[in-house]
Amino acid sequence: MDVLRFVEALKKKPTEALFNPWFESDPLHDARPDAPAIRKQQLQNYLTERLESARYLFIAEALGYQGGHFSGIAMTSERILLGHQNEKYGIRPDHVIKKNSVYRTSSEKVNSLGMSEPTATIMWGAIVKLGINPHETVLWNAVPWHPYNPDKGLLSNRTPTQLEMEEGYKYLRHFLQIFPGRKVIAVGRKCEESLNNLGIEHLAIRHPANGGAPKFREQLREIARNGNKK
Repeated sequence: MDVLRFVEALKKKPTEALFNPWFESDPLHDARPDAPAIRKQQLQNYLTERLESARYLFIAEALGYQGGHFSGIAMTSERILLGHQNEKYGIRPDHVIKKNSVYRTSSEKVNSLGMSEPTATIMWGAIVKLGINPHETVLWNAVPWHPYNPDKGLLSNRTPTQLEMEEGYKYLRHFLQIFPGRKVIAVGRKCEESLNNLGIEHLAIRHPANGGAPKFREQLREIARNGNKK
């Protein structure tokens, strides 16, 4: 399966309490009517640019409202794409997408600098600090869509249900087929469970959320060290 077919296949989501950023608008928080098309193009560019260079596939749980909901890219916030985290963390927009066609899709009323996600900042910041080539890494999720709490609205996150995790298996398998033979790394236990159920060989590291950042960085450093061994 190629990138374009893969992204088109993401149109079908298994439950209503999932936001599909590439094919759905967020009526209260999107800044423009073409927001889904922008997010879709950004995802396609991100994946396509890594088809030949990717070495590491990092798989986390699901999209979050501060990250992929508006950027269209797993574990990546708008603030990173817009270059607002360069000075402190050394993360540049071209670390994510080399093409200059990156845009915000959230309204400035939501956040004037664009949405910022702690997991995205820690993830990309660690990649840059450890000297890993950002274009040798691909970030993805076991559940590709954004699970939200209907009682709290689209600017909320929740743990994916078992059904949603199982429905994600097919898309996770297709994603891995796009990048065959790369090192697969589970970021957190939920995605580790998915990879185990699919029989996919992988490494497992701590998710950086909820106090896990120091352990996450330590484990990522070890992966980078081993990857650089001749």
